[in-house]
Amino acid sequence: MYDLIILGGGPAGYNAAERAAHAGLKTLVIEERALGGVCLNEGCIPTKTLLYSAKIYDYSKHGADYGVSFGSAAIDHGFVVERKNKVVKQLVSGIGAKMKKAGAEVVKATACIQGRSADGFVVSADGKEYTGKQLMICTGSSPALPPIDGLADSLKNGFALTNREVLDLKELPKTIVIVGGGVIGLEMASYFNSVGSKVYVVEMMDHIAGATDREIANMLQKEYAARGVEFILQAKVTSIKDKAVTYEKDGKTVTLPADYALVSIGRRPRTQGIGCENIGLKLERGAIVTNEYGKTNVPGVWAAGDVNGKSMLAHTAYREGEVCINNILGKKDRINYNSIPAVIYTNPEVASVGETTESVKEKGLDASVQTVTLKYSGRYVAENEHGNGVVKIITDNKHHNIIGLHMIGSYASEIIYGAAMMVETEMRVADVQKLVFPHPTVCEVIREGMFL
Repeated sequence: MYDLIILGGGPAGYNAAERAAHAGLKTLVIEERALGGVCLNEGCIPTKTLLYSAKIYDYSKHGADYGVSFGSAAIDHGFVVERKNKVVKQLVSGIGAKMKKAGAEVVKATACIQGRSADGFVVSADGKEYTGKQLMICTGSSPALPPIDGLADSLKNGFALTNREVLDLKELPKTIVIVGGGVIGLEMASYFNSVGSKVYVVEMMDHIAGATDREIANMLQKEYAARGVEFILQAKVTSIKDKAVTYEKDGKTVTLPADYALVSIGRRPRTQGIGCENIGLKLERGAIVTNEYGKTNVPGVWAAGDVNGKSMLAHTAYREGEVCINNILGKKDRINYNSIPAVIYTNPEVASVGETTESVKEKGLDASVQTVTLKYSGRYVAENEHGNGVVKIITDNKHHNIIGLHMIGSYASEIIYGAAMMVETEMRVADVQKLVFPHPTVCEVIREGMFL
């Protein structure tokens, strides 16, 4: 008998397990693959490892702009992949050690909820049954695969790739077509473009980067278009087969031959086959319905991470898991989805939090938008010979508090947490003006923007 059974050992699951075990709850984590989930094994960490190698390679190609001469630089993709695997292995091992130290039990198996008994929730895992007083579902998400002609066979024969397979390519493609211009697609476009592949991005919408502030997204697209990435917007992919991707746009049908096609049109919650129906869990569009406390419609059952479909980001999953555990322990806690930052780890980076210019208009908010060039930062100018980054600050006109901030430029991923704090705590412009930012830094542009 366990106090808590957690299905899934990704960011939501393993973080929640550590918190629960430290608090004295007898905790079991059931994970069918490897601890760390998609983020650590097939997403956040592997992609950042590849992108850092690409960034170094980019620097070598532009060293002359900074008075540094290199010989003929080359990238060893095989070595990059090997290093990625080493990094992942090290971090997965670290999570295992943390689970052991905290006292959380981990079982590697495929789990399914069987129902509820007098003692709690019954979960089967590869022939064994476990019972927990409370149940937490953190099964994550999987790639969304639409019924495109030829896609199923192309996935089998290796022409079509998901985020999992693309990270283990043994050789660099001469040409790759990326279906989907969201975060995964853009980060992979960044990598393959940097290392010399011809990259096409085919996107159904009229813009890239999803809900990212449109002006920032357009700047990113312009930057990568100048580097040779071809963006094909408002296009519908009709087939992926025979070493080619076919799409329709403006009434015309076009076929792009390629070495590989990366399908990255989004992700869907992993709720099928885990037994949600056996305890009457409420689902909407395949996601488990939760409130701001992580509660589902079934008392004693919680859900965190991608499986609830609210914000498919690893750091959101961390916080959701903590919220669930705090409430299980009787400490009332909630998550504020309005202040969760998001990052696209391209080069330049894009980072954002809160309202966008578009959402302000859609919601009819009385707000002001201030766009400030990063060239106001001495450090940015010193380190970015051709950079044209900006920060957009969105403030509420009634209360003069920060409700959104968006950046494109170096260090954006490391700066955005400060903006998220501003949004979360409803800091006013006058409050930020009193803060002392270190100089010279890129982040001080945010304070600079408060005086314009």
